[in-house]
Amino acid sequence: MARTLFLGVLAALFFSSTFVLNRAMSLTGGHWAWTAALRYGHMLVLLIAWLAASRQTAVLRGVWEVFRANPLFWIFTGSVGFGVFYAPLCYSAGQVPGWVVAATWQSTILATPLVLLLFGRQVPTRGLLFTGLIFLGIVLVNVEQAPQGATFSGALRGALPVFLAALAYPLGNQLAWEARRGGRRFVPHVTHPVLGNSLGLVLLLSLGSLPFWIGLLLVVRPAPPSGGQVLQTALVALLAGVVATGLFLHARNRARGSYELAAVDATQAMEVVFSLLGEMLVLGGAAPGPAGWLGIGLVTLGLALYVTRQVAGR
Repeated sequence: MARTLFLGVLAALFFSSTFVLNRAMSLTGGHWAWTAALRYGHMLVLLIAWLAASRQTAVLRGVWEVFRANPLFWIFTGSVGFGVFYAPLCYSAGQVPGWVVAATWQSTILATPLVLLLFGRQVPTRGLLFTGLIFLGIVLVNVEQAPQGATFSGALRGALPVFLAALAYPLGNQLAWEARRGGRRFVPHVTHPVLGNSLGLVLLLSLGSLPFWIGLLLVVRPAPPSGGQVLQTALVALLAGVVATGLFLHARNRARGSYELAAVDATQAMEVVFSLLGEMLVLGGAAPGPAGWLGIGLVTLGLALYVTRQVAGR
């Protein structure tokens, strides 16, 4: 399990680029709808190009076969797991300070047990305690980083969309996980090996999310993006969309049950730590004080407890 969690932490490192680069784009006036939609447009191009260049045409054919067999399911899953997840994050980045988005997004580690229960999966009580410990560490890190003068109502307007994103992301991932294993009503059992290929699964979900992004742009009708925004969203697509999402879904595919799924999802709490370091290096953010370092310690402890409990036989 230690290797599985390492993959999750590595994914969190690349995922953190989203918060840093989205923060930079919001400061230069980039529209949130383009920030969201362009990322997944770039992802489709990058994934198809890479799979074709690396002669993995079998994966490309498999993605199309699986999508064509159950298009409505994959459009729904991609729209929830990628669309409803990322659009609210980008919207909030333009409404409130970055710390609100980063702090609230960590509620996804608490949403995971709810999603598991929704699908009838059991969540060990001790696993919930470890998740709570991690979340407490995240709260300490972000409370210390909160700027003076932020109002509660303003923070709430930015936070509510992120709560929606925090629930949508594990829900979309779980739908894909259940499809591979079967036995769930309203979820097709997909036995095609492409679901075990992390890049293939990312491409499948990206393809499914395409109608969501087209609909979003038609409804919002944002002004054309700048060249800088196009380049920055391409970088986010590569680092967070392709590399991080591929690593994260691979780690989830390695999970053998509800406990390990919750542990993998909990590794994403490290995004706050990496985002903090990224803002310090790239945007000149302040270093954490005692409370911040305590929070980082609690996150690390919570992840370590997940590993040691697995070694001890749960």
